[in-house]
Amino acid sequence: MDGQGLGKKSLSASRTWMVIDTNGRTKILEVEKHAIMHRVGIHARDLRILDPLLSYPSTILGRERAIVLNLEHIKAIITAEEVLLRNPADTNLVPIIEELSRGLPIHTIAHDTDGSGVEANMESNDVQNQLSIGQEVEADENSKASPFEFRALEIALESICSFLDARATELEAAAYPALDELTSKISSRNLDRVRKLKSGMTRLTARVQKVRDELEQLLDDDEDMAELYLTRKLAMPASPDSESEFPASPTIGSRITAASRGRTVTTNTHGSEDDIEELEMLLEAYFMQIDGTLNKLNTLREYIDDTEDYINIQLDNHRNQLIQLELILSSATVVMAIFSLVAGIFGMNIPYPWNTNHGYMFKWVVLLTGLVCFAMFSALLFYARYRGLIGT
Repeated sequence: MDGQGLGKKSLSASRTWMVIDTNGRTKILEVEKHAIMHRVGIHARDLRILDPLLSYPSTILGRERAIVLNLEHIKAIITAEEVLLRNPADTNLVPIIEELSRGLPIHTIAHDTDGSGVEANMESNDVQNQLSIGQEVEADENSKASPFEFRALEIALESICSFLDARATELEAAAYPALDELTSKISSRNLDRVRKLKSGMTRLTARVQKVRDELEQLLDDDEDMAELYLTRKLAMPASPDSESEFPASPTIGSRITAASRGRTVTTNTHGSEDDIEELEMLLEAYFMQIDGTLNKLNTLREYIDDTEDYINIQLDNHRNQLIQLELILSSATVVMAIFSLVAGIFGMNIPYPWNTNHGYMFKWVVLLTGLVCFAMFSALLFYARYRGLIGT
């Protein structure tokens, strides 16, 4: 029963969408995937990319009527009129939902001709003039404003870049003191702490790298960027290929058609490369930001590598000291073996004619053997130091 309840809960969460319109109003939808596919005009494989139960790399796809956005925890579909966020119950999506509600509406301010504001006792003709001027200013500002899909895309990119940069900053704040502590004292606790930080840095670097690669790939292809101009495509006359209610599978043929359609959009609308300049500048700004985050993580990786090299040098030095100590102890063992051999020979219970009434022989044997062994030990140390086997 618990497994079935958990499965139903996960399935329910995967069917939950939050819709944010051009005015910033939000509402929750509980719909099947086929309803979403027909609502925004995407294929099933595109919708599968947004499944929170599956793991897909960061992706920004331009389709005929929508932009499929999969950036870390942000899984959204952007159209020319609304944004659909999947699994809005995720706590990481709370900031971006608030930002979308606040940033998507176009806020306009009407100004009068002399900049002094409309007074309450102004005559009716002047009031009408001011209202007409305000409407002209508002229309002009609306025409200059970025398309809805670009404003939504910018908010999503800003959110994910800020999120990853914040994670990198937190990792830096924890890693540098831990590495400095490890260099001052090598212990199992410090080594395990640095190991966990390095593992977290590797995972974070991979996540940042995926977002960066997707932005770089998008910037390198003008046709893919042209596919993201949803408002422009809606303003163009409908082509016979786009009259079907449901898009075909993005096969090679459809990609060629989409590419040619993108070239047509690019050439027919303005007739210059400035068509995608607005989107290119937007993507370049966040590409530089995510690239800075990646450089920050690479700098941290280099610092970790330098710390590992320093620790390895320290361990090699300790290992060399142990080898030197082992060499000294081995030399002392050889010398003591010789001394024990002499003592064993003279300690045998065999009658010697020269041992009778010669008690002073004991001290001379011990003294001479000790001097000879000490001389041999000194000679071995001198030879080892001469050959560079031990330090000075």
